[in-house]
Amino acid sequence: MALLEVCCGTLESAQNALAGGAGRIELCAALDEGGLTPSYGLMHAVAHLKGIGKHVLIRPRGGDFLYSEAEVNLMLEDIALVRRLGLDGVVVGALLPDGDIDVPTMRRLMAAAGDLSVTFHRAFDLCRDKGAALERLVELGVNRVLTSGGAPTAWAGRDTLRHLVEQAAGRIGILPGAGVTPENAADILRATGACEIHASLRVPLRSKMRYQQQGVTMGAADRDEFERKETSTEKVEALLKEISSIAW
Repeated sequence: MALLEVCCGTLESAQNALAGGAGRIELCAALDEGGLTPSYGLMHAVAHLKGIGKHVLIRPRGGDFLYSEAEVNLMLEDIALVRRLGLDGVVVGALLPDGDIDVPTMRRLMAAAGDLSVTFHRAFDLCRDKGAALERLVELGVNRVLTSGGAPTAWAGRDTLRHLVEQAAGRIGILPGAGVTPENAADILRATGACEIHASLRVPLRSKMRYQQQGVTMGAADRDEFERKETSTEKVEALLKEISSIAW
């Protein structure tokens, strides 16, 4: 059966992913910014969950994936923390100014990861030559690539994803992600030939605060501070049901 990885930004979401039967968590913070490295406390709590793979996003800031030496050092420290906490893998990525894989930086991140599983994240979708980038990642020994095929969603990028799966030929995993839902996951897997899929499966939850101050936001001006999104156990179960008949 295909493996479902759920992107989780809170302990509650991670617990819901586990309860729904997901095979792996990608733990991160600030999902609305594309994901950032989570806190020590969150990593420590998730490390104690049993029966699910636990990978951690290593991304020190939002924006592009061209990193300074100081930012690379932050990533190396965070990878060391992931290892100390006993989690299973890291999700990393770095690019050069011309849109190619930053191989020297990736070698340093890979060395820090040691025997952890390594996923190259969606920085891949910003590479100028995805075929060449995939070969660089194979040479580096990366385990898998999280990608939408360079498109806004995995479904829109399904043809590129299929080509990447064929090029990979089992040397590296291709993990389709972006816009994945219970309604389209099976179609994405069939169209691409991938054997893993990535989704957040979040639903909005209203705050239980009785007093709700209006007109004050902590971030974007149009943000509702009394609503948040969490992974839904029911959506995890629904997606797994839809892909349960797909086997390799």
